[in-house]
Amino acid sequence: MMYWGIMMSPSVEGGWRLYYRRIRDLREDADLTQARLAEKLGMHKTTYTNYEQGKREPPFSFIIRLADFYGVSCDYIAERNRRKKD
Repeated sequence: MMYWGIMMSPSVEGGWRLYYRRIRDLREDADLTQARLAEKLGMHKTTYTNYEQGKREPPFSFIIRLADFYGVSCDYIAERNRRKKD
């Protein structure tokens, strides 16, 4: 299910979890591992992995950091826009 460009899927525990599909796509397009990207962003790999896998909802400040890192818009990451830059 889509909600404001953010994918929602049922969690094993019940309820819904949010994840941004493009977080993984952008990382893979940049040929980065989760560990390497987490290192570049100055965060723990587990934290990054939890965001990418939808186990934890990333804070908006993280989405802004990713957008700046990859040179794309926040709307692109949230799939509200197909263009990488506005």
